[in-house]
Amino acid sequence: MAIDFIAPDLDGSGLRIGIVQARFNEWVGQGLVRACVAELIELGVDEDDVTHVTVPGALEIPLALARLAQAGDFDALIAIGCVIRGETYHFEVVANQSAAGVARVSLDHGVAVANAILTTDTDDQARARIDEKGRDAARVAVEMANLYWALGESGEDEPSRPGRAGSSA
Repeated sequence: MAIDFIAPDLDGSGLRIGIVQARFNEWVGQGLVRACVAELIELGVDEDDVTHVTVPGALEIPLALARLAQAGDFDALIAIGCVIRGETYHFEVVANQSAAGVARVSLDHGVAVANAILTTDTDDQARARIDEKGRDAARVAVEMANLYWALGESGEDEPSRPGRAGSSA
């Protein structure tokens, strides 16, 4: 008896990706988007298949993600933002609730959502993580979109691949 192994698939060709970026700490968000989109293109995602919207802050990201997920036009979504610790408890509320909301969108709508909302103590920590986190979000989105499709390939409940040729959507 052989183990059925599904290898990671980082081929982004034909995938449609939605990005929701918080404008709060915009300098971080813009850097994350630049790195993310560059990596998406490197992985084969066509720039015309990327939709980028912005929202005021990290707490608004899940609502916009949910709306994009409801549309059914995307193979994966990416949450981008940055919460930098201040002097109040607000940091914990925003960091925890935005992360919970992002996860909920993925589970409620059955779509891959890469979470690239940085949570750091300082501007310097955020600056040091921009490029790698942006690229990582792109890789997670592509890999999980492909895995989601691969897991449904053999069953009747096959997930649709809205951006892929031959899709039922």
